[in-house]
Amino acid sequence: MESIKCRFCGTELRHILADLGLSPLSNEYLSPEDSTKGQYFYPLMVHVCEKCYLVQAMEFRKPETIFTNYKYFSSFSKSWLEHCKKYVDMIVPFLNLGANSLVTEIACNDGYLLQYFKPYGISVYGVEPSANVAAEARKRGIEVEVSFFGNDLAAEQVKMRGKSDLIIGNNVLAHVPDINGFVEGLQILLAGDGIVTLEFPHLLKLMQYNQFDTIYHEHFSYFSLLALTRIFKVYSLRIFKVDELDTHGGSIRIYVVHESNARRETEASVDIILENERSFGLDDIRTYTAFEDKVIKNKIDSLKLLLKLKNNGEAIAAYGAAAKGNTFLNYCGIGKDFIDYVVDANPHKQGFYLPGTQIPIVGKEKLSETKPGYIVILPWNIRDEIKTELSFTREWGCKLVTFIPETQIF
Repeated sequence: MESIKCRFCGTELRHILADLGLSPLSNEYLSPEDSTKGQYFYPLMVHVCEKCYLVQAMEFRKPETIFTNYKYFSSFSKSWLEHCKKYVDMIVPFLNLGANSLVTEIACNDGYLLQYFKPYGISVYGVEPSANVAAEARKRGIEVEVSFFGNDLAAEQVKMRGKSDLIIGNNVLAHVPDINGFVEGLQILLAGDGIVTLEFPHLLKLMQYNQFDTIYHEHFSYFSLLALTRIFKVYSLRIFKVDELDTHGGSIRIYVVHESNARRETEASVDIILENERSFGLDDIRTYTAFEDKVIKNKIDSLKLLLKLKNNGEAIAAYGAAAKGNTFLNYCGIGKDFIDYVVDANPHKQGFYLPGTQIPIVGKEKLSETKPGYIVILPWNIRDEIKTELSFTREWGCKLVTFIPETQIF
């Protein structure tokens, strides 16, 4: 059998973080017509490199087949929009951006973030591989390049528009199979005194809080600061500042400059995060290989509760047709025999079925019609927002459930 190599440094991958069995692509929702045709399942196994500590999943489907007709639209989360507006209001004065500045967002989705730069009169454009999602951004008056970002596209954009003073990438880094080409592209596109900010779920939080459901085929890599520091150094880029964020169950935002940029000294926040990672053991391969035991325990505990509820005759629904929920449901083997339907606010998902489990996706009005006794919140990272949204279900005594990081009824 041919050995698997690290996508960054080429080291043979011999260690496994988690084996979640066979699973479909987590965003491959099924139309009613396709629900009877079957679906491809792929191994969902995550390795860790013993040399650079990059955690990574194998690539079974090319990004072009995953992201060209995407059904995730960022604007359907109010808390996420608030987060993005707060970021823009912070970064504009932090970098002293103005009318002569150029801002680029990689994976700009439906324009959820770039729209907040418009009142400042700052020139922006986005890069977005999904044409259907990019069309929504264009409706907001945002110029979008429909393409995947990498070193070749970066060179083209420099010729067309010049270098960027600010490059933004929110929750895109994990979706990149060619991490070397992507980071080199940042180096090419970034102006001499410019800054890159990237937000992504922090591997430390994933492992601390057993967030295994954030593992899916569309996420090719899972990042610690230890690993990213090595990767950026190869391309003469330096992380000089880190913010810890509450988004997606615990993310970090890194601020990156050219190594030659002497204006931005490395701040204490970088050393603090690196020390936290070392204290947890992210520089020890044994920490990674012990993680799977926590995943198995979560599966057992989740199934115990659901079996108890079904044996008591309870009706169970779910909320949020999120990718992380699809990983959780398929790994645990939880289908329509446990959950009657899943509610989602995104009309682009309603009328479809979850991948693998084929649980139907419906609108919120279904809850008042059927009055389930329990609702499983699948996107647990925005549980407080959903709890408020579902407050009306208390009228019939409905209880809410989350399974990550552990089983909880509230």
